[in-house]
Amino acid sequence: MPLLVLPSSLWRIGLAMGLPLGYTEQGLRDIIGTTMWGPLYLVALAALTEGAALLTLGLVRPWGEVVPRWIPLLGGRTIPPAAVTVPAWLGVAVLTLLWTPFLFWWTLPHADMTGTGRLLVGLVYLPLVAWPPLLAAVTLSYQRRRRGVS
Repeated sequence: MPLLVLPSSLWRIGLAMGLPLGYTEQGLRDIIGTTMWGPLYLVALAALTEGAALLTLGLVRPWGEVVPRWIPLLGGRTIPPAAVTVPAWLGVAVLTLLWTPFLFWWTLPHADMTGTGRLLVGLVYLPLVAWPPLLAAVTLSYQRRRRGVS
């Protein structure tokens, strides 16, 4: 999943660096603004998105079941399954609400973008539509694997 969100994260970082990446000049100004906060927001959003996608690996790796030994005070302890599955299922719900509407990207007007830009943004964001069902699949697998563990 980190690779699934990578195109949109790289696109955001490009925007933060001032590259139009499909926006008109005015559209880019509207997105990044005139202060440092617009670019900072885009980079933070890219990092947050990648971080959330990386957390998914905990559903298929041992560190999602037992806290790694190098972590002070908690290292070696078993992680209660609910501490993982509840946030994961909430993530499925939030991501579904967030990304499913993107299926209709090409039916909406985007006056602040070029035609090529609409295509580019559609292509880098469309993989995010697959994130919720994939997260649901690995969450269900984790839940079944950890059934009966307390």
